[in-house]
Parts: sequence; C-alpha cells; structure tokens
Amino acid sequence: MSFFNESDFLPPLADRLRPKTLNEFIGQSHLLDRDKPLRSMLDSRFIRSMILWGPPGSGKTTLAGIIANTFDYEFYSISAVSAGVKELREFIDKANISFKRYKKPVILFIDEIHRFNKSQQDLLLHSIEEGSLILIGATTENPSFEINSPILSRVLVFTLNPLSEDDLSKIIDRALSTDEVLSKKKIFLDKEDVNTLIQYSGSDARIMLNALEIAVNLAKQGAQGGIMLTKKLIEEAYLRKSKYDKTGEEHYNTISAFIKSIRGSDPDGAVFWLAKMLDSGEDIKFIARRMIILASEDIGNAEPEGLNLAVSCFNAVNVIGMPEASIVLSQAAAYLASCPKSNASYLAIEEALKDAKDFPAVTVPLHLRNAPTRLMRDLDYHKGYKYAHDFENHFVRQSYLPPELPSRIYYRPSDIGKEKEIKLRLKLLWGKDKNY
Repeated sequence: MSFFNESDFLPPLADRLRPKTLNEFIGQSHLLDRDKPLRSMLDSRFIRSMILWGPPGSGKTTLAGIIANTFDYEFYSISAVSAGVKELREFIDKANISFKRYKKPVILFIDEIHRFNKSQQDLLLHSIEEGSLILIGATTENPSFEINSPILSRVLVFTLNPLSEDDLSKIIDRALSTDEVLSKKKIFLDKEDVNTLIQYSGSDARIMLNALEIAVNLAKQGAQGGIMLTKKLIEEAYLRKSKYDKTGEEHYNTISAFIKSIRGSDPDGAVFWLAKMLDSGEDIKFIARRMIILASEDIGNAEPEGLNLAVSCFNAVNVIGMPEASIVLSQAAAYLASCPKSNASYLAIEEALKDAKDFPAVTVPLHLRNAPTRLMRDLDYHKGYKYAHDFENHFVRQSYLPPELPSRIYYRPSDIGKEKEIKLRLKLLWGKDKNY
C-alpha cells in the first residue's frame, strides 16, 4: 500500500482550500466585514495600491488573489526573494503598455516586498503615481521600517492580524467538510486534538493545513473505515513538539518576552527566552539587532556603554556564527538586563518628531545658519551666533530652538545611572532657562 493515496498528484491541502471569494475568506473581520475599509473599497469597485502587513499564514497572498479577481485587470505575481531588477522592469513595461493601449492598469502582487532594496522599490514609484500599475505588496515586517517613505505615501496599508483560534477552527471544519479528498474520508478529531493542531500552528493557517494533511496520511484506517487523528499523530505531522515557529506567532511572542525581560532587569528571564530562540533556530542577527534597538530605547544614557556592547555583540555573532555566538548573545543579554534603565532618549525623539510634523513651516533661525557667501552675510545669516568654545566651560546660553518652540524640552534625563550625572550638568549649565 502506498504511503500517500489519491491526493498524491493533487496540490497541497492549503492550496486546494484557498478561498476564491471574500465570502469564503475566514478571518480579518476588521478589514472585510461589511462597511469595513477594505471590503468597502472592493464593494465600490475602487482599488488603490496597497501594502498588506501581517504574520505568515494570515491570508495576505490569498487576499491579493481575491482582490485581483474582483477587477478585470491583468494580474502578475512575483516574489521579492527571487525577482531582480530585470524582472521588475519587465512588469513595469507591461503595465505601461497596457495602460497606454487599453487605459487599464496592471495589478502586480509582490510577496515579501520588504526584501526589495531602496532602488528596487523606487522603480515602482512612477507607475504607481500615474496609475498604470496597482501594487499589492505583502510583508511580514513593519512597513514603516522596511518600505520607502515615497512608496508609503502613495499606498494604503492594511494590517492583518494573526488568525484567532476560532478562525483556525473554522478553517479546519471547512477542510474536513469541503475538500475534495478529506471530505470523502471519515475523519475523527476530538476537541483536544483540534486545539493541539491549532496551538502548534503558530496562527499560520498554511502550516496547520499542511500538518492536518500529513496527519491524515500518517493515520491508519480503522475497522469502520474511519481515520482517528490523535495528538501523537499531529505532533509527528509537525515533526516536533515545540510550539515555536521562526515565522509564526511564537516568533513574535518569544522575542517580546526576551525584550520585556531585559527591560524589566531580569537577566534570568532574558537568558531563558534567548535559549528558547536559539534552540529553535532563530536568526542570531535578528536577536542581536533587537538588542541594539533596546540598548537605546530602554537603557539609553543611563548606561551608554550598553549600546557599544550591543553593537559589538552584533558584529561578533556575524563573524563567528553558531554555536559559539550563543555565548556572546548570552553575555550581551545578561549585561543589558543588569543595566540601569531609561527611556528618556526614546521619549525625546518621539516628542520632537511630533513637533516636527505639527510645525512643518519652521525654519532654522538666522543665527544658527552658516554664512559661506557675502549674500548670506548681508541677509544676517550667522549674525549673533555665539561660539561655545569662546566661553568659560565651553558653554554660553543662547537659543537653539526655532521661535515657534522657544521653551520645548524633549530630553528629560532620569535620576538613574549616568543620566543622573547628565541631569546635574544640564541643570548647572542652563539653570532656570530649562527646567531639567
């Protein structure tokens, strides 16, 4: 008897079950329920370029296909992992030709669009702007960090949530009742085993359906002709008992626990979650990058050496690799967790960015401008500027903020670690002029 049966030459279950219409799509109700943003856009037969941001298996690719089917436009799909500039230019040329000839745009779906570098992303700008190309980009990474600002300003960003247990349970029911292979079998799956199938998936519907199909093929047919799926079979289908998945929900949960442990000054918690990630094959450079961010966001000038160590850690693990990199990561995590904490630098830039957006017309005061030409000097550029090194203690009180924001204080050093020294010095220098 063959290990696989009639499903041998069929597409995988996840592909067979892929929804073709919005009514078949399960999950993302915040976008797809009646009167919700994406559903309203599609119902009104209106489409704009967009980025679909969400974890793996949340339905980004499926949703892109459904959107494409809703409109009578040519549809192309590429992956940023394998496509290069040449392929991208070809699709852009097709879009331009189609737009000029038929006055219709082309829809281009780019999976993992965050993998494209700045130059590749910039190639899309003109076609998006003129409307010859409708971009649907899918990404698991925060678009604010991975997608160029000019692209972001021209697209809508829809955030897909991890599928809930209820969503995944409905997907299992749909697979068992409607799939052309599974619906012909008597498959018995109790509630506890359904929960196991869901929990091990990391909220990734594709992984879950693949595991379900493998478990069915691993199971032996019972005397009554039925198939009983057990927890053991499901674990074998997933090939391991660990719930951690480098691209699933537990990836985000575990890095969150790791960062929160360091922020909370618990080196033991930090090292445990680090071990969990390393044991599951997490990318060591991803872990090191997150510690660099944390060193500035959560420690800052309370212990400036934290950032130096985090950067050194990244460079070290990049050079030596595993398994020895685990020692370096452990050292850095334990040190950062043990450091005094301050988020003053993080809060400072957040407040300053808000003001920069709220006061777009602010210009640099004349005394702070350089005056390399006579015309600039005649226009009072640089006039009245006091060169700090000409004064005692290399300091002189003068305004460095625009007149619209004369008394703003963004950086408020804490009374912890080296920031306490910084705070005392700033108080001594500025006195009542700044309320540190």
